[in-house]
Amino acid sequence: MLIDYHTHHERCGHAVGTLEEYVRRGIEIGLSHIGLSDHMPLIHVKPEDYYPEMAMPMDELPAYVEECFRLKEKYKGQIEVRVGLEADYIEGWEADIRTILQAYPWDYVIGSVHFLGTWDISDFRQTHNWEGKDIFSVYEQYYDAVVKAAETGFYDIAGHLDVIKRFAYKPDASRRAEVEELENTALRAVKQAGMAMELNASGLSKACEEMFPSRRMLEEAYRLGIPLTLGSDAHDPLKLSEHLDQARALLYEIGFRELAVFEGRVRRMIPLKIEC
Repeated sequence: MLIDYHTHHERCGHAVGTLEEYVRRGIEIGLSHIGLSDHMPLIHVKPEDYYPEMAMPMDELPAYVEECFRLKEKYKGQIEVRVGLEADYIEGWEADIRTILQAYPWDYVIGSVHFLGTWDISDFRQTHNWEGKDIFSVYEQYYDAVVKAAETGFYDIAGHLDVIKRFAYKPDASRRAEVEELENTALRAVKQAGMAMELNASGLSKACEEMFPSRRMLEEAYRLGIPLTLGSDAHDPLKLSEHLDQARALLYEIGFRELAVFEGRVRRMIPLKIEC
């Protein structure tokens, strides 16, 4: 079974392609499961005063969910469509996040940290915010947010767990042990919360040139017994499943033999198979 649980479409403003184009592309390339998981609308900043094209408008969310479920039914028997959301964790906005997540019958929710306050650390337009910052302190702030996200119990999957490295800003090598402890603390929080974690292959196309999370973190996740799923983080139907062959091979090499899939927010495990 081939799966891709992390995708974005035109409603979010910074991706292209309709939901149906993604589903049809998934069928074309032989996916068994496709997860539709667009960004949660912005809640802690005013969209009209912020960077444009960050996420779908709040008034689009009902239509997004309705269309996802319509496609799930339409393509039943051809591909398993799963209805998801990539939901930001934003400290201090937990009640608002809970309201959104409880309003719809999701198959799964990816919990991701993009924002440190109003700074989206994953947005290429905002890399100037690194200027003058102590990089290790930013990493501390980021991983503290990841731990708090896991502790909410809101999410099924931990999204691109070390995305803080996306633009290749990394603490000095002398602090490697401290960074690894931050990462390990986040992994333990994911384990304690009973969450799965994704291997997000999109990092191979970013400045960091490494999947999210790193091999070292995947090896620690394997040791801890954290279930893994896969996502391309495609923002174009033609990018669906990009690099996932490498992701599957890496997981298999580490020792993983199963992948997590979801429906109705219930996780089950399926065999991880790679081409010989």
